[in-house]
Amino acid sequence: MKNVMKQCKSFWNDEEGLTVVEYVVGAGLLVAALAAVFSGWGTLISNELANVF
Repeated sequence: MKNVMKQCKSFWNDEEGLTVVEYVVGAGLLVAALAAVFSGWGTLISNELANVF
């Protein structure tokens, strides 16, 4: 029983996985921001090309 409690405390105090979660959240935010920027540019370029032709 002590071994199980020791493993649970070790798992609870482990911060290694936290950095992975932070990187995943950061990458997700970056992808969302880039998608928003490029979708806005796509509409702008499409409108400009329509005006030219």
